[in-house]
Amino acid sequence: MTAVTFFGPNVASLLSFPVFLGVALALLLAMEFGYRIGRWHQKIGRGSIKEFVGIIDAPILALLGLLIGFTFFGAAERFDKRRDLIVEETNHIGTAYLRLDLLRTEDRDALRALFKQYLDSRIRTYAVLANLREAMAEYDHTQQLQSEIWTRSVEAAQKTGSAYASIQLVPALNAMIDITTTRVAVTQFHPPRIVFIMLAILSLIAAMLAGYQMSTAARRSWFHVALFVLTFTLAVYVILDLEYPRLGMIRVDAADALLKDLRSSWGP
Repeated sequence: MTAVTFFGPNVASLLSFPVFLGVALALLLAMEFGYRIGRWHQKIGRGSIKEFVGIIDAPILALLGLLIGFTFFGAAERFDKRRDLIVEETNHIGTAYLRLDLLRTEDRDALRALFKQYLDSRIRTYAVLANLREAMAEYDHTQQLQSEIWTRSVEAAQKTGSAYASIQLVPALNAMIDITTTRVAVTQFHPPRIVFIMLAILSLIAAMLAGYQMSTAARRSWFHVALFVLTFTLAVYVILDLEYPRLGMIRVDAADALLKDLRSSWGP
């Protein structure tokens, strides 16, 4: 699976504490810059800030709100899709496993052992996803097991001497194998990078405008400064966390439990 990656190698670092501390610091510096520009404009007599603040600020803040809403909704939608695919894969694997009963006893027992190895590999692939190299190695192992299961299942179905076994088992195996490709593809579906760049730029501009408006007060309110920085930092974090639910605080581990429960039902 050398041509397939679950996500970029630097994504995990994006959800680290130092990065979001840097985001908060950048917003704070942008507010300070805007505040000093506002003070300077008042000092040199550039007129009342309030005369044009609303005209400029409103469209920019509206655009920022729209962009945050768009990225958050998209991230949440993809998060739900990933959970749905885990449920779907659990059903496909369970169905294929049950249809092994159509085979002869000796073939069925051997394939059940392979299915247990396969499901263990599927669970492990996403359990170690934060380590890209290890996850890719495990996915290669999954593909090898898929090939072996397919070959031996087709041969076993032919040995039954009945077309019914093939008609029931082969589509179930197809669905079980295809869903793995779908899940890998979904991990790579994210908004274009320019969307996140635009979100960062607009957030800094909004911070500058907030600092600029604050310059009209006799003294700045550090409570409101902290509230502004915290709000925008959390918004960015939640969006990224939803986009990469295997790396941060928001996770799809609860859905993974379905695969683990299925494996437990098969015994050791």
